[in-house]
This record gives sequence, C-alpha cells and structure tokens, in this order.
Amino acid sequence: MPGTSTVVFQGEPGAFSEEAVIRAFGEAPERTAVPTWRAVFDAVADGSASAGVVAIESSLAGSIRETYDLLDEFFDRGIRIVGEVTVPVRLALLALPGQALESIDRVYSHAQALVQADGFLRSRDWEILTSYNTAGAARVIAERREGRAAAIASPRVAELYGLEILADDIQSGEDNRTRFAILAREGATPPAMTAPAPDAGRQTTLVFAVRNVPGSLHRCLGAFAARGVNLSRLESRPTRKARWEYVFWVDADAADPDCAAALDVLRAEAEMVRILGSYPRAAED
Repeated sequence: MPGTSTVVFQGEPGAFSEEAVIRAFGEAPERTAVPTWRAVFDAVADGSASAGVVAIESSLAGSIRETYDLLDEFFDRGIRIVGEVTVPVRLALLALPGQALESIDRVYSHAQALVQADGFLRSRDWEILTSYNTAGAARVIAERREGRAAAIASPRVAELYGLEILADDIQSGEDNRTRFAILAREGATPPAMTAPAPDAGRQTTLVFAVRNVPGSLHRCLGAFAARGVNLSRLESRPTRKARWEYVFWVDADAADPDCAAALDVLRAEAEMVRILGSYPRAAED
C-alpha cells in the first residue's frame, strides 16, 4: 500500500510515467506503480499517496482523454493540478537476448506508443498487440521468455528487464513529448518538486460549460480576448451527462495580471466553471 510520502504513477518501473515522477520530484520520494490512471486518482484522493503523476497530452497523438474525464470526475474529491512536467519520448524495440529483428513476428505496446511508432511499424508485416503499458509489455516478454516477440518501450527498460535493443529511436518525429500533470489533494502539501525554470511562467487549467443560448461561447472566450489573456489550449469534451452537450477545457496564462478579472467575467457568463489548478509551466529542454 502506498504511503503518505509516496508519489504514484501508472504502469511499471521504467515507464515514461516513472520518468515523469523523477523529473518532477527527483529520486528522493518513494515511487509506487499502479495499474490504471484511475488508480492514481484514487490513491491521491483517499490520502494513501501524497501526489500522483498522470499523462495528459502527447505532442504527437494529442490529448489523453481518459485523464481529462478523470480530472472532471475527481474535482469534487479535491484533486487539483499542482504542476506539470514534459518527458521526451524515445522509443526502442526490445526483445529477449539473442533474438534478431528478422525473427520478430509480433510487437506489444501501449496504444499511444504504437501510434507514436506507426511509421516504423508499417515497415514490416508484424502482428500488433496492445498492452496496458509500455514497460509492462517489456516485463511480460521477459517473464514469459517469449521468443519471436518484441515490445516498444523506453530504451532504459531493456536493462531493467534483461532485454536487448533491436532498434532504437523508432518514434515518429524528432520532438515527440508527453506532458504529465502532477496531482495533489486541495490544501495538501506534496513532496518538494524540482524548481521550474525562472522564465517558464504559470498557467491555469479550467473547465467550463456554456449556457444554451446564442453567443454564449463567444462571450465566454471574449472574457479572455477582451483582456488580452492568452489561451494556450482550448478543447471541447462531451459532458457524459447529456447527449450532444460539451464542456470546454482551457489552459490560460495565469501570469497575466488580467487573468483573474477574465475568470470573474467567465463565471458570470458560463453555466459552470471549475478551476483545476494554477501552477508553473513545465520547462522545455
């Protein structure tokens, strides 16, 4: 069971989520892997962990929609975003020692990683099989001693599970990154995080629902535009409460002195506004 000084992440040791924990907190906090994104939220919400790290966006594949739905669902249980970190995605094809690339006939990985390595995968006629986690796919191959099989995961996973790298840098694009949100209970003190870059700035993540009247969305967004507040992200998601109704997710420039005034105007216009957190932006390297 995770302890109160624990940071939880989804997956297995060696997963990109664990790398996000290390980037956000350093090596000091105890790190505990859990099988699902929901389990991360549950551990933070019930107090068995002091913080959690969840993937929220891929620069290549887009939003991690399950995370957005869980952020909305767990808002009333006090879960807030207190920070973010981005992790460069470097993918490798891993297999048991002695396997040759030409002998592989099936490849396992998480669905997001399979998308991110699509160009490489299309170069051969492999059977593609999804796994709940990149590092988990590698662990299963190692434990089963499964020949003719390979996993797509971080190169550092090879050493953890006694595998060999058959092909490296198989991800699409040179600037592939995953953005992770750092979660904590409202009012709680998570473990000390590494200091952000001094010029990284701050952002506020929020979700709002418009009134069902003409021009409501225009007026909601105008609350920011009229005050010159930059929105770095805007995305609609189904409410999951009624058919064809949507909420809007926003990342706004919290460092702008007029951001608070824009939020006041938004609250007066919107049907619902929830502030998920105001926190330092991730430093890009």
